[in-house]
Amino acid sequence: MPIFSPSPNLIALLYFACGVFFILALRGLSSPETARRGNMAGMIGMALAILTTLLLLDLKDETLWLLILPAVLIGGGIGAFVARRIPMTAMPQLVAAFHSLVGLAAVFVAFAAFLTPQSFGIELRLPNSSALYRTTASIVEMSLGSVIGAITFSGSVIAFAKLQGLMSGAPRLLPARHWLNGLLGVLIIGGVIYMALDAANQSFGVFLAISLAAFLLGFLLIIPIGGADMPVVISMLNSYSGWAAAGIGFTLSNLALIITGALVGSSGAILSYIMCKAMNRSFFGVILGGFGGEAEVARGAEDRPVKQGSADDAAFILKNARSVIVVPGYGMAVAQAQHALREMADKLKGAGVRLSYAIHPVAGRMPGHMNVLLAEAQVPYDEVFELEDINAEFARADAAFVIGANDVTNPSARSDPQSPIYGMPVLDVGKAGTVLFVKRGMGTGYAGVANPLFFEENTMMLFGDAKAMTEDIVKAL
Repeated sequence: MPIFSPSPNLIALLYFACGVFFILALRGLSSPETARRGNMAGMIGMALAILTTLLLLDLKDETLWLLILPAVLIGGGIGAFVARRIPMTAMPQLVAAFHSLVGLAAVFVAFAAFLTPQSFGIELRLPNSSALYRTTASIVEMSLGSVIGAITFSGSVIAFAKLQGLMSGAPRLLPARHWLNGLLGVLIIGGVIYMALDAANQSFGVFLAISLAAFLLGFLLIIPIGGADMPVVISMLNSYSGWAAAGIGFTLSNLALIITGALVGSSGAILSYIMCKAMNRSFFGVILGGFGGEAEVARGAEDRPVKQGSADDAAFILKNARSVIVVPGYGMAVAQAQHALREMADKLKGAGVRLSYAIHPVAGRMPGHMNVLLAEAQVPYDEVFELEDINAEFARADAAFVIGANDVTNPSARSDPQSPIYGMPVLDVGKAGTVLFVKRGMGTGYAGVANPLFFEENTMMLFGDAKAMTEDIVKAL
């Protein structure tokens, strides 16, 4: 027996309190100003969920201590180590790695529930027999948890590998991939129905087969997706991990898992929709399209003249401007230039220049990537604006300083119906008096589309590493 026997009502109330903290966490994380409070609310909710779960266990059992305590210490220790060592620029791949662990945990719990249904109270006895079988509802719940968890795990591993540079970010369009994905989907659904219809069909071999099919499906779904769609992939996998947790929550009759999984699943789905809308692409277009690869040199770009400047030129233009809008992109993240950018901004504001930051919803490799980096550099929140709030200001700005962004500023999205990014909302940096582009070279962005803005009269290219170039501008200022 547990140390004391809490009533079911008390457990339900504590889990409900966990859900409230998780809702407050999501609400807080929706804004940079309240993100710290939101993060703290999530930590409190998770700690309360763990403690509540421990109340249900018989802690006098030494075996449980030997299983639970080392797991908590090892997991917590790894988490603390990673949190302290990981740079902010690597946050997207860290999130992908965490998603993979959530998915794998759901698979393991589903396997445990399937193999020992009596431990979870989900078994029934066959009529006139001593054989046990699992309820139809539990079969569906375990299958959903295992399948979605397996897809989340394998898909997140591929996303991590692409973001970390362990494999090419270009889409890999496998032959007949849609037919293969469809076949795997049919096998998974058929296997679940097969087990649910007849208790005699509930063999572990069938359950293992549908889980392995789901693992393979996760790989095949994410491999074709290119780098330009990574923000959608991250939020989509986040949603998957939530639904996997919710499915397992029903199997375990655990209110905290159900609430948390539903919150994560629904918020991730909404965020995926927002990301797709920001790119003017449908959700199925992302999953099936394989859009966006590695940067390549634009065709014919080497034959077209561009205006190239130096750090001294940029410093002169910026110092004599009344209003400057900074547009950060993934190149800033790769170069870890956010602190140098903040120093440059402080110099300009000291010279009386009005400065603000324009953030595109899909800038970087995860939702909010640029906001996180700017917050790390302690950029004031009131200087950071979303696309719809600042786009009209470019026409009144003397200069736009684009540091490592490309696709999100490409005017082809408005002017060229044949462009792959046509219709995608972009930042109107070309309307500024002068556009300063910090780039390593003339390569295209992750969408693989040349940016005609590079060749405009009011554009000056600043070739070089984003951090080094910004530091040189600071020296010149």
